[in-house]
Amino acid sequence: MFSRMLYVRQHFPDRRLKDIPGEVQKQLSSSGFGANLKPGARIAIGVGSRGISNIATIVRSVVDFWKSQGFQPFIFPAMGSHGAATAEGQADVLAHLGVHEATMGCPVISQLEVVSVGTTEDGLEAFLDKQAYDSDGVFLIGRVKWHTDFAGKLESGLFKMMAIGLGKFAGAQRYHTWAFNIGMEKVIRNVGRQMIKSGKILGGLAILEDGNHNTAQLTAVPVDVMEQREEELLVQVKSWMGRLPFDLDILMIDEVGKTFSGAGMDCKVVNRSVHGEYNPWDTAPKFVRVFLRGLSDHSYGNGVGVGMADIIHSRYLKKVDWTPTRINSLTSSTPPAVRIPIYYDSDKECLEVIAKTVGKFDMSDIRIGWIGNSLEIGHMALSATFRSEIEKRPELEILGDEWDLPYDEEGNLQNILLHEKLRQLTGYEVSAAH
Repeated sequence: MFSRMLYVRQHFPDRRLKDIPGEVQKQLSSSGFGANLKPGARIAIGVGSRGISNIATIVRSVVDFWKSQGFQPFIFPAMGSHGAATAEGQADVLAHLGVHEATMGCPVISQLEVVSVGTTEDGLEAFLDKQAYDSDGVFLIGRVKWHTDFAGKLESGLFKMMAIGLGKFAGAQRYHTWAFNIGMEKVIRNVGRQMIKSGKILGGLAILEDGNHNTAQLTAVPVDVMEQREEELLVQVKSWMGRLPFDLDILMIDEVGKTFSGAGMDCKVVNRSVHGEYNPWDTAPKFVRVFLRGLSDHSYGNGVGVGMADIIHSRYLKKVDWTPTRINSLTSSTPPAVRIPIYYDSDKECLEVIAKTVGKFDMSDIRIGWIGNSLEIGHMALSATFRSEIEKRPELEILGDEWDLPYDEEGNLQNILLHEKLRQLTGYEVSAAH
């Protein structure tokens, strides 16, 4: 029998901004954006598909800024092959994030045609959404953070959006193929530089989130310093990164999906690689096995990331739409990320089967961690065997009494979302992005 469990709060510094619209206006008003544009110019605002906290509020505030300056903004999806690589699918992804014409007060134009803006020194042809190309300037809204699949001075952020995002499906296919040979950082750096040379990029708004997934900083980034500034912002946000506190025999995750990470789950949190490696990151604890319980509704059937698990509940497979899943995996050259693991029809069976593979004879010695998703790791459940170690860590707090895994008659854990119980104990709310 497994050890009893404890609910645990992990305290990360709270860096949340109190007035997001006000901060957007402050940053953009002092940036000089649009100084060389004629009144009435059309501004193309690129928005991606990630589960960024307060994204609708941030985007609407950017739209309001451009309107206040006498320009005509419109929004376009900047998300590569996401949304099943269709114009309708990408518009739908934005709409489910709250980004659509009724809420934004401007048109949302989704289409897949691209225009070439030249070739890099390496021979990479850079592509830009045609509607954005036909505008008077392109403005980017993106979160700067560590990338799930590689490490570098530039990872996820405005430069990556200029490459993978602005290039739509056509660009994403080519860039990932090049990345297989020369590395993703070099691809996004060189394509980003070529995009800047086109003269179409006005700059961007960089979003930084703290360890609690709060909007912690908004920074206006002029195009002429974008590369250097993004490197500095990445160093800053990496210092805020949340991590799970202990090595585990079994890491149990309620939900994965594109809303949490491009790989379905943050590889640098769960310490897995989209190419199949176990524990490749020395910045994270080691996990012997990963058990996935479900696929988020907000992934819209995209099951990328399932291949990083050792075992899954069969409910996961029932929610997968294999068309967007295959497109995303093949476009990013990561077929291992969609391999189907062992699966069973109950949580109890999954846990008991996989527990036999962690190298321990006594099930009560097996150390289990349970999180809702890889993005919000301030709250979790841990085996009670961690109690003495938790009590030595001032950033960790035990909530309530010990409890047994709450199986129902079918052997499933009673709440698909661990957060449901944590909300009762703490008043904690899952962010609106989810």
